[in-house]
Amino acid sequence: MTSNNKLFGLLVPVISVIVGLLAGAVIMLLSGHDPIQGYAALWNGAFGDAYTIGETIRRTTPLILTGLAVAFAFKTGLFNIGAEGQVIVGWLAAVWVGLAIDAPMIVHLPLAIIAGMLAGSLWGFLPGLLKAKLGVHEVIITIMMNYIALFITNEIIRSVLTDQNTTTESIAGTASLASEWLQSITFYSRVHYGILIALLAAFIMWFIIERTTYGYELKSVGHNLHASNYAGMNVSKNIILSMVIGGAFAGLAGAMEGLGTYGTISVMSGFTNLGFDGIAVALLGSNNAIGVVLAAILFGALKEGAGEMPTAAGVPTELVDIIIALIIFFVASSYIIRWVALRFKKEEK
Repeated sequence: MTSNNKLFGLLVPVISVIVGLLAGAVIMLLSGHDPIQGYAALWNGAFGDAYTIGETIRRTTPLILTGLAVAFAFKTGLFNIGAEGQVIVGWLAAVWVGLAIDAPMIVHLPLAIIAGMLAGSLWGFLPGLLKAKLGVHEVIITIMMNYIALFITNEIIRSVLTDQNTTTESIAGTASLASEWLQSITFYSRVHYGILIALLAAFIMWFIIERTTYGYELKSVGHNLHASNYAGMNVSKNIILSMVIGGAFAGLAGAMEGLGTYGTISVMSGFTNLGFDGIAVALLGSNNAIGVVLAAILFGALKEGAGEMPTAAGVPTELVDIIIALIIFFVASSYIIRWVALRFKKEEK
């Protein structure tokens, strides 16, 4: 990758965020709201005190992991729409282990986390296998797997984990990521140690992609599947492993919610949207581990700060969803930004 391409890859997300925020300000003005007051409320809702900072970190944690799940698959040229289902089954598996096993924390907590990762990996394995062996498009199969995960999980909650109830009991303390010390310094927000696991996962992805032979093969398959096959790379294996590892990241995100934020799992009337938000995070982060972390922080702040906007500035929270949609639109339309940049460069010459 040339230095110009690297610079462009950095500029596109930054410009997209700025333009998205400016467009949000225009929308606020047109709807009769003060954009300065609105964005001040957004900032205070995300970073105004120790509690809101803790909640922003809590929101950011699963977004980092679902962003990694989508970005990792992108490296192999795959579009992992199934992160949502992988989150759900990871959440279920982690809570199930947290409820069913009585063991010391040093055994119980890692076991519950690993269960979540394995469940997510399994949910990524089937689409990867069908893609590699039969050429079934991963977008179609992962969308179907999302619904299968949702309905199977709801039935297991009702019929196995509870006696026709909608919410399980709380997991044992030995399987919990929550920390009274960590929560006390953030005025008892729901922040937990999962953020450290998420950052470690980002480092692992960076290391795999940038420092290993497998990472090189992944990128090669993503750039040109046929050339990689001609070069002797096992394309099928790379496709399957890419989906399995991406599924593990998404399953880990579900485990963070089950073991850290809520301590339970409830019957869901719809999707959590963590997996779908992960697509936006991966796009904004340019499918780069560091970029995903930064994008997740932005999205976590926007989503947490949105709750303050109606009360402090009279701005509807839906505006934040519009801003996020605009940011993703501009990222997806990066070729327009590239064209404008090239035109300016030609005019300068």
